[in-house]
Amino acid sequence: MKITRLETFPVRPRWLFLKIHTDSGLVGLGEPILEGRALTVAQAVAELEPYLIGQDPTRVVHHWQAMYKHAFYRGGPILTSALSGVEHALWDLAGKAVGLPVYRLLGGPLRDRIRVYRGVGSSGDLDDVVANAKALVAKGFTAMKTGPAGGRPARIVETPAFVEEVVRRFGVLRDAVGPDVDVAIDFHGAVSPQTAALLIRELEPMQPFFVEEPVQCQNVPVLADLARGTHLPIATGERIFTKWGFREILEQRAASILQPDISHAGGIFEVRLIAGMAEANYAAIAPHCPLGPIAFAASVQLDACIPNFLIQEHVSLGEGYLKNPFELDGDGFVALPEGPGLGIELDEDALADKIDHDWTNPQSFHPDDGTAIDW
Repeated sequence: MKITRLETFPVRPRWLFLKIHTDSGLVGLGEPILEGRALTVAQAVAELEPYLIGQDPTRVVHHWQAMYKHAFYRGGPILTSALSGVEHALWDLAGKAVGLPVYRLLGGPLRDRIRVYRGVGSSGDLDDVVANAKALVAKGFTAMKTGPAGGRPARIVETPAFVEEVVRRFGVLRDAVGPDVDVAIDFHGAVSPQTAALLIRELEPMQPFFVEEPVQCQNVPVLADLARGTHLPIATGERIFTKWGFREILEQRAASILQPDISHAGGIFEVRLIAGMAEANYAAIAPHCPLGPIAFAASVQLDACIPNFLIQEHVSLGEGYLKNPFELDGDGFVALPEGPGLGIELDEDALADKIDHDWTNPQSFHPDDGTAIDW
């Protein structure tokens, strides 16, 4: 089996899908997207095509090493996202070639089903946020995620009123879903170290599932300070790339929950290596995935075969995109797919009216003075 061509196409709302075609007729699926940079990543994938044409796709790790090292400039969001999506598709082809799911090729499943969660929003009307949360519980979800909402974007040093409002709103949500439901809170790296420390301390009595990106992920020493100052689990990783990027976080014990994104961090096998590093440091893996159903399917393959898996983020189970979408059971889990490769098949008819998009990242400015801020 030899690779004959690579095909990328943008899919609404903000995704980029990849097909790797072969001379055997098998097609591998991947999702090489960086949010807001679909065209840039598509070009990066196209620049990998000359190397891949004519290659045996089942030499997945060899090709990863070659594409990573021969780029000379290593890591970064664009190159590693392109590489990640290509790697998904190579694993999909490898599994299809032998008729096995990817998790079987990686040593077999350690679990029969995968616990999942999704976001319920945070800003805006609190009644709407609570209604979203209750609707998820009614569907069977046992975990969800929100954000800190204090009535406006956080300042570097915050007022007692802002902190009290964040805590009040989280408390209302916590009470609405009950103590048996896990509720995480995602600061999205948009809160200063000074304010993050205040918020974490005040949220502790309500025991959030984890506190995600309390500060910018590059600020590893401060993440470590925050982690040592609270009993709440600190989570980070969606904007960290490859095993080398996660090394410092583990060495400094800056987080006990790692959130590598399978479409950004290097792909399935690279995240498997990151999970092994985390396991040796008694850290858990909760993969980031606010992306499409191919990225979710790739994540599920990985989740099945790592011992320190915690929970899987998602926004789509594949309805309107896959011929056989994933289904949530009454306990908040999805079953492992049994088909070969990633175990999914695109619904080309359903996709026909979803091709192309021009999604861009939000542009946020602080209402106090118009300063550009994180979102």
